[in-house]
Amino acid sequence: MKLGFIFSNLFGELGINDRLQWKEHSMIFAMPNKPGQFSRFDFPEVLPAPLNGIWAILRNNEMLSWPEKIKFAIGLLPAILGGQAYVEAQDGLTVQEWMRKQGVPDRVTDEVFIAMSKALNFINPDELSMQCILIALNRFLQEKHGSKMAFLDGNPPERLCLPIVDHVKSLGGEVRLNARVQKIELNKDGTVNSFLLTDGSIISGDAYVFATPVDILKLLLPESWKDMPYFKKLDKLVGVPVINVHIWFDRKLRNTFDQLLFSRSSLLSVYADMSLTCKEYYDPNCSMLELVFAPAEEWISRSDADIIDATMNELAKLFPAEIAADQSKAKIVKYHVVKTPRSVYKTVPDCEPCRPLQKSPVEGFYLAGDYTKQKYLASMEGAILSGKLCAQAIVKDYESLLAQGQRELAMTSTP
Repeated sequence: MKLGFIFSNLFGELGINDRLQWKEHSMIFAMPNKPGQFSRFDFPEVLPAPLNGIWAILRNNEMLSWPEKIKFAIGLLPAILGGQAYVEAQDGLTVQEWMRKQGVPDRVTDEVFIAMSKALNFINPDELSMQCILIALNRFLQEKHGSKMAFLDGNPPERLCLPIVDHVKSLGGEVRLNARVQKIELNKDGTVNSFLLTDGSIISGDAYVFATPVDILKLLLPESWKDMPYFKKLDKLVGVPVINVHIWFDRKLRNTFDQLLFSRSSLLSVYADMSLTCKEYYDPNCSMLELVFAPAEEWISRSDADIIDATMNELAKLFPAEIAADQSKAKIVKYHVVKTPRSVYKTVPDCEPCRPLQKSPVEGFYLAGDYTKQKYLASMEGAILSGKLCAQAIVKDYESLLAQGQRELAMTSTP
């Protein structure tokens, strides 16, 4: 599980910082025109932002020529000078459209931003909103460790989810598994009366938070809410499909790194050899590759065998000396394919105005999720930040929520 720098705050709150395995501050890209070779952007620790990022770009001469670097830098000037207002105004353009408008050669998009677009949102630059790229670049330039990555040291259920559950319980909370919401029950005034769960139980409270992907929220919205502008604009927000592939091989692959790698493949996004990057999966004799298969829209309904065959064809290009599509070289010991038909919301142009604040117009009803308004867009980091913003909104509304609860109690107790 690859994690961004904002996760260190969450891990610190949980007291499990030691479970983050930080990697060297580098971005490593495969070279399709030179199978088996890689190109690096190394960010020096001794330099502050943005100098470390500028140094990394200037030192890499394998992916972009000097004229291309200069044209890209000139194209970025409006974003640097215009700040956040400029960044938000670019939401109406795709990455490809913005690059061409700014006079940036298509080769810059092909060499760098296809891989970056797929890593950020699992789609290609002819679909992704440029706002997404500019926010990421802005973070890289403003925060010294904005692009530094860590891996969780083991499986997420035990090493991350369980500490979260323990933390919730320590504060008097309760965590129920296999208890999905079946229906949002309403009062006569349109506010929430309770959540009806699939097991038949009913959950009542003073405040209700819906922390799910946007697609699930839309499925469960009460009919009387659907025409409200706050909820109506959610129609444009749709989760993007993604596939994760795990392959265990019968030998140790040599042509890899203790780092997240950008494949620059037409079918694969990023990948890592978990036998190197993750303590729990460490193995000196055999490799286990974890890969993101994206864009996945045309593959999500295909069989696992088809997906593995396509993955092996791509891996043969990344590891020409070690992997062959027919397994005549490294052989698969086992594999696992995880399909997510709707993951983070698809960050296409003109989505930004559709993203809701965490506080809804329905008194006592709140939203949390990467699709809600927060600066990290469609990401795990965005989901975490949205939860914090949601909690702040509830705290701010504490007095009114308390009064509403007392009114409801008085109404139910009146003979």
